Amino acid sequence: MALCSTPSLSIRPGGPADLAAVDALLTRSYPALLAQDYTPEVLALALPVICRAQPHLVTCGSYFLAHDGPELVAAGGWTPNAPQGRAGPAHIGHIRHVVTDHRRVRQGVGRRLLTHAMADARAQGIRVLHCHSTLTAEPFYAALGFRKVAAIDLRLRPGVLFPATHMVADIAA
Repeated sequence: MALCSTPSLSIRPGGPADLAAVDALLTRSYPALLAQDYTPEVLALALPVICRAQPHLVTCGSYFLAHDGPELVAAGGWTPNAPQGRAGPAHIGHIRHVVTDHRRVRQGVGRRLLTHAMADARAQGIRVLHCHSTLTAEPFYAALGFRKVAAIDLRLRPGVLFPATHMVADIAA
């Protein structure tokens, strides 16, 4: 059942049966989207890590999938815990593993998905959202009200650092 929909786009929470579809979306889209901002060497190390759906995240209830008919065109959401699993203050949430099909960027799909996730977070009492943005997605998040806090290097696994940007948005109503 769609939580919000238009004739061509529906958004719903992810579930266990969606893991393969999210994997496929990440695998086909991240290489195309990130190539303009990351070297082939960085991508060779990072893509095997970031192109895998995280089962606990996809099934957490606040990770959403956007479908255009039967096609999965975007995914992403938020959690109260930071990506490294640390819990923080109850009013702070974290944007997690957002991706839009590379063939659908600049069509409002990602904006629609993230706006939905932000509204869901707000409804759960979240007033501030943190985000570890790829360099590529920085303008996207800025257009949705996030501000750059700092350039960071995400440790994806031992020896694999991924340049990113820590961003924050005040979403209090």
